[in-house]
Amino acid sequence: MLYARISGIASYVPDDILDNEMLSKMVDTNDEWITTRVGIKQRRILKQEGAGSSLLGSNAVKRLLENTGTAPEDIELLICATSNPDYRFPSTGSVIAHDCGLKNCYAYDIQAACAGFIVALEDAAAYVRSGLRKKVVVVAAEKMSSMVNYGDRSTCALFGDGAAAVLVEPTEERTGVIDAVFHVDGEGRDHLLMRGGGSVLPATHETIDAGDHYLFQDGRFVYKHAVTDMLTSTLDVAERNNLTMDDVDWLVPHQANLRIIEAVSSRAGIDPAKVLVNIEHYGNTSAASIPLCLDEYKDRLKKGDKIILTAFGAGFTWGAMYLIWDI
Repeated sequence: MLYARISGIASYVPDDILDNEMLSKMVDTNDEWITTRVGIKQRRILKQEGAGSSLLGSNAVKRLLENTGTAPEDIELLICATSNPDYRFPSTGSVIAHDCGLKNCYAYDIQAACAGFIVALEDAAAYVRSGLRKKVVVVAAEKMSSMVNYGDRSTCALFGDGAAAVLVEPTEERTGVIDAVFHVDGEGRDHLLMRGGGSVLPATHETIDAGDHYLFQDGRFVYKHAVTDMLTSTLDVAERNNLTMDDVDWLVPHQANLRIIEAVSSRAGIDPAKVLVNIEHYGNTSAASIPLCLDEYKDRLKKGDKIILTAFGAGFTWGAMYLIWDI
């Protein structure tokens, strides 16, 4: 029986920093207000003109190939998770594949909002376990600043730009991606979305003037559902695999809001020392947040560690994944 292991990981964030003091000069807010409510001190912003999410993703993938000693031509498939594609078409995955010289690679995008990385990772694991592909790259690339209204104090402090990528390969050991649970509830649509730019509201002067091309979030509604749904999916995937929270070595939640992270981990009954958090200096990077966090803490992770990843995003779409670390 084949399993799908993560054999390498890498990330990339832009150099430019937008900290809370800088943000307070743009909108009516301050460091204390932001820190106490969401736990964010700074976020990275891609300012390079004409650059989109693919630049972030390409840099992460190039680092991944270098770190793992993998030849670009050996990659067979690239799956890109993003809510901020370079274009409506072609896919951002195809742009990244071209930029990275993946000449023998098929590539496509998935859109599962902030849950995009774990959804794409399950897809990659299915390809590998089936024997269809042997080397699959999953990259989450998010230029969140492209959809943020920096005049909206309720959302502009939350988001940052970044990307991270993993290499998924087959193994006969019971390691890597073991199990996952996912859910979607379309009733959440109107509470977290970008109204303009799609086929329902194509871009017009009216949609631009109305601010329909910025992210909209009903914060209280989203908070309540994020806590409940990340918690229940975490407990569900643990129970399905006969794990207690004492058995789990690390919980890696989507880095949306420190209060959400603390509420989920506390109600799950897991030791706070086992919860990986980096929201303070990156903010919410949507699909990229979980792999960014894994990469930042990779020196702390050991082969055989039992890890639960959990995320919640627009759709609503949410879930949790159980994996065994194998790097």
